[in-house]
Amino acid sequence: MVIKTSRQVRRNVLFIMADDLRPTLGCYGDPIVKSPNIDQLASKSNVFLNAYAQQAVCGPSRTSLLTSRRPDTTRLYDFKSYWRVHAGNYTTLPQYFKSKGYTTMSVGKVFHPGIASNHSDDYPYSWSVPPYHPPSFKYENMKVCKGSDGKLHANLLCSVNVSETPLGTLPDMESTEEAIRLLKSTRDSGKNFFLAVGFHKPHIPFRIPQEFLTLYPLEKMRLAPDPDVPKGLPSVAYNPWTDIRKREDVQALNISFPYGPIPKDFQLQIQQHYYASVSYMDSQVGRLLNTLDYLGLAEDTVVVFTSDHGWSLGEHGEWAKYSNFDVATRVPLMFYVAGMTAVRPWPEDETFPYMDVFGPTPHRFTQGGTVSNVNELLDIFPTVSVLAGLKPPLPCPDNSFHVELCTEGHDLAYTFNDNSKKSEAIAFSQYPRPADTPQENSDLPDLKDIRIMGYSLRSWDYRFTVWAGFDPASFQVNLSDVHGGELYLLEEDPGQDHNLYNSSEHSLLLCKLGQQQPWAQTLKQHLLYLTAGTKSKGMA
Repeated sequence: MVIKTSRQVRRNVLFIMADDLRPTLGCYGDPIVKSPNIDQLASKSNVFLNAYAQQAVCGPSRTSLLTSRRPDTTRLYDFKSYWRVHAGNYTTLPQYFKSKGYTTMSVGKVFHPGIASNHSDDYPYSWSVPPYHPPSFKYENMKVCKGSDGKLHANLLCSVNVSETPLGTLPDMESTEEAIRLLKSTRDSGKNFFLAVGFHKPHIPFRIPQEFLTLYPLEKMRLAPDPDVPKGLPSVAYNPWTDIRKREDVQALNISFPYGPIPKDFQLQIQQHYYASVSYMDSQVGRLLNTLDYLGLAEDTVVVFTSDHGWSLGEHGEWAKYSNFDVATRVPLMFYVAGMTAVRPWPEDETFPYMDVFGPTPHRFTQGGTVSNVNELLDIFPTVSVLAGLKPPLPCPDNSFHVELCTEGHDLAYTFNDNSKKSEAIAFSQYPRPADTPQENSDLPDLKDIRIMGYSLRSWDYRFTVWAGFDPASFQVNLSDVHGGELYLLEEDPGQDHNLYNSSEHSLLLCKLGQQQPWAQTLKQHLLYLTAGTKSKGMA
């Protein structure tokens, strides 16, 4: 597909990002969830079925996505450094659009707040105006959840009567209102805009309007099909979900560390609250898209919808993110462009009518165009640039620490509606660990404590992971110091429950894979590139 990039066809961009959202959506085949507004968007979009985050935790993933550089290039594996100081002065996606004359605006959680974005969400580099954060978010982790004892707690499960909450509202409601206000104010400005809207849900705690729980009766919820820790899983690969353990309602369960399972009845409640959080977030997306349509902007705006990473719901005995499994790294990704991914509607027809999640849906929406090949969140930067009518950044050289503008991703626009499976397509993810066995800081170790890095390759038919020694001082990995490995053949093991890395068939399987895809060479070249870049950085 050829995308024109002339100045005459520049489009606005509405970039929507959810937080901790795996592809638990109707348009991705989930039979339970009610997500009619995102499903409707998908029915008019090009949907990527196998998109993967580069690290399954908020700060590193968002920085990687927004700079189009891998975590080993941003050197951010935790939340405690700012890439412009710690790694290189990399141009971000909104900064690029700003340099081309766009008004760039941020609402909600786009960059990870704090040190990782210089306590400013990278303003003024990335944004034309100061980013907006919903005032009610300051109560998110406070004791605002009414427990069964009638008292307020800092719980994981936190459905609320919104009228009784501090400020009488919730963060995503406030973000939607602000985004709608900005759309209205920019409509008549005569300038193109790039509006990024980051919703906080379904991130924990599940502080959501209580009525959304009625969509998911507990008797209809199901446990994960593989709720036990796989026997062949190396201990270094396991994440002990420490953030969940810190919530008061989970602490009351007295679960042993690190493998002690959550009681089944509580697992079902987590499932219920996660699904309800998705529907709540979907309703906010619906309000936003309906306003875009009502203001007459849908015709001239690229809409991107994605998430920073996934979230485990009990698979492999794990919860939350913090791993290299598909449930933690796979994300929804879709691009809407009027006249390209969807037929332009008649003047009297709505493109995005609001869909009430509590009402009957006229029909169950499915994908528009679909792409099955694996791809990465790194690909968003060059792709949305092309779709908006700008030239994409050039590919990064082997050593890009001193290159401000380049991409480690690929332009996906040319793949729209290409549903063939390419064996050479690979998505890389990685995750750091402080030790071989689960520790209190295994899920999110500080840089100084990282001793092992798990590098994972995902093709359309296998996932291969190597956990190798890592030096946080030099940022170098030692491939001769292997602490564990994982190999899953996805045709017969889509849930990634049977690790074949140490099996008697290991050599035969790797030989078979080598005939189809030089995965070992790909991994080695990737790590050699990182090592070479680090050495060059140190010599500069």
